[in-house]
Amino acid sequence: MELVLTALLTTSGSESLLERAFADAVERVEENDDVARRLLDAAHDQFSRMGIRRSTMEDVARRAGVSRITAYRRFATKDALVEQVVRREFRRYFDQFLVDIERAETVADRVVLGFVSSLRAIRRNPLIGGLMAAEPELLVPSMISDGGRTLATVQRFVAGQLRREQRAGTVSGAVDVELVAEMMTRISTSFLVSPSSVVDLDDEDELRAVARRFLVPMLDPGQSG
Repeated sequence: MELVLTALLTTSGSESLLERAFADAVERVEENDDVARRLLDAAHDQFSRMGIRRSTMEDVARRAGVSRITAYRRFATKDALVEQVVRREFRRYFDQFLVDIERAETVADRVVLGFVSSLRAIRRNPLIGGLMAAEPELLVPSMISDGGRTLATVQRFVAGQLRREQRAGTVSGAVDVELVAEMMTRISTSFLVSPSSVVDLDDEDELRAVARRFLVPMLDPGQSG
């Protein structure tokens, strides 16, 4: 399990895994290596079915239909493979987030869709969501005790979206986008890492109602007066 936490949240160079996934999504980075793509697909399937700790590089290579040597040429270690699989899952989350909010007609709708899609994407992800459900005592603390890097990455993403809204004139310039993004990120994260006895996280209508009642008003600076 330690290698999972390492791949999820520790840094490589100057950026965390989540930060690189966000950059990939924004820059539309593509995977051009067909063999690497097959190995990543196979690893995702293998890890989702059997768990990361019980899976080996040989298992992944067999599922991908390549030799063990070929697998190690693409990914020198199992840790490296795990990191790339998890990074791709977060990239897909950011990709879907951007698609979801583009479908909304108003900024309020985009806040609601973003909130609902973020919870849905992580909770229903067979790999990330599965780890959170199966071993929360290990995974959850690591998500909130990494010096704030994970939360800061998501906060910057949300703040960037809100600044776009300000430039488009759909959000008042009086709104402190950094603070609002911080609050929205922390609320979403709290639902992910701690089960709720009040809000049904699998009821999207209820999640939408929560977002409209508590998140959307943050975009109105008059509400804080």
